[in-house]
Amino acid sequence: MKIRGFAAAVALAGLLLPACAEPVDGAWSFDTPEDVAASPDWRPVDPERLFIFDTNKGRILIEAFPEVAPNHVAHFAAITRSGDYDGTSFHRVIDDFMAQGGDIFALKGRESGQPSVKGEFTFRRDVEKMPLEATIGPEDSAKHGYYHGVPIQTQPSFFAEMSVDGLVESSIPHCASIVSTARTSDPDSANGQFFLMRGYSPHLDRLYSSWGRVIDGQDVVMSIKTGSEQNNGSVRDPDILESARIAADLPEAERPKAYVLRTDTDTFRAALEAKGEVNICELSPVPAVILE
Repeated sequence: MKIRGFAAAVALAGLLLPACAEPVDGAWSFDTPEDVAASPDWRPVDPERLFIFDTNKGRILIEAFPEVAPNHVAHFAAITRSGDYDGTSFHRVIDDFMAQGGDIFALKGRESGQPSVKGEFTFRRDVEKMPLEATIGPEDSAKHGYYHGVPIQTQPSFFAEMSVDGLVESSIPHCASIVSTARTSDPDSANGQFFLMRGYSPHLDRLYSSWGRVIDGQDVVMSIKTGSEQNNGSVRDPDILESARIAADLPEAERPKAYVLRTDTDTFRAALEAKGEVNICELSPVPAVILE
């Protein structure tokens, strides 16, 4: 078993967490896979949440977040498990924007067989049961923060005291590395097609359903062949999603084991606080370590 993505993780973390990246033999240095698993700075990713997209350009690993969009996660898991994504193309790809795929009809002449999903553009968050682990600005009034490494935009926590249900409206912003859902002008028309963010696109926020983020392989996402501006990103001879799987469905010995930097530590919070009032989508994605 080998450690993959460690150098990239350190480089990314150096942008967000300079205090953590300094040690050579500290939390960022792993000699064996057991070191990663034992480190208190990293959390394991549930294999039920780990989507494996193998493309002709390389592997993309996605961590899904059912806390945010449960119906979308269940929907995309069902299609993934059906095998219908295998061989589909990234048919619409735009620089600094996104790579869209999952057009089953174009490949097979039929839709996914799954009913369309009602939009989950935002979710009602219980600030006690699902508190932000690190925030940009004071915790009670912060509008951005992290939950399990995923960026969250939200009403301030103090709004919970004034809301009818005691919850606050939150969502995942469309930062680079976020996975979201294509749809028509009908907000409840989402079905098989998804898109992988290649840049920050705030005009999509709260209008499209984000349901996960790329934790490894963002370089692959960025390498996917782009289309022409004249054809709204439509790609000739597109790159292919060769297979899509969920890690839990593979024999344990064949599963990639993913660990994401914890965002609930004092070190992470202190480093984030040192960044000041920044746009969360301008920070580097929270890094991951992959054991294969």
